[in-house]
Amino acid sequence: MQTLSREGESALSVVGSRPMELSTVSYGGPQAPGPNGKQRTSSLESPIMLLAGHQSAIYTMKFNPAGTVIASGSHDREIFLWNVHGECKNFMVLKGHKNAVLDLQWTTDGSQIISASPDKTLRAWDVETGKQIKKMAEHSSFVNSCCPSRRGPPLVVSGSDDGTAKLWDMRQRGAIQTFPDKYQITAVSFSDASDKIYTGGIDNDIKVWDLRRN
Repeated sequence: MQTLSREGESALSVVGSRPMELSTVSYGGPQAPGPNGKQRTSSLESPIMLLAGHQSAIYTMKFNPAGTVIASGSHDREIFLWNVHGECKNFMVLKGHKNAVLDLQWTTDGSQIISASPDKTLRAWDVETGKQIKKMAEHSSFVNSCCPSRRGPPLVVSGSDDGTAKLWDMRQRGAIQTFPDKYQITAVSFSDASDKIYTGGIDNDIKVWDLRRN
């Protein structure tokens, strides 16, 4: 059993993990003959590919802007990068989070990944080198969601169980703005023009914050 407790926020214990195996298995080929010697047929949908390697539950997946690479974040605390053309193989693992990876997003140019975790941090990763280039650690509880801006300065917004959304400028050290709420924030996003942020939480409401007012 895998649990992600929000009480005590202790480090994860990954139970029942399988041996590390990075493999790609094709599906959809001819099926083995059935008991009567005839090939089995089925109208049920089935996957055409299996990307195996994570040691625990996968919580988030996102394609890069070019649609050539998919990044996956897991309960095993790691981010895997997979090619989706040609050999369709894992080519990089991003390691550094101390707890599960709950959300990840690509920057608009596809050069970086931003990730969010119950370890109370956001992290930025250089996709070319696989190195962590920035750690953002001002939340006091689980970070559930993150989103980079689509236009303008390199901004990132994050939402946390501490009841705040924080705005980060990737060129500066700490958060440049905090948006307080009464409830845990579970989802965040920028508007297309990146002049507003949207936050959603356990109070069932979506709130819109105008960055031009500050």
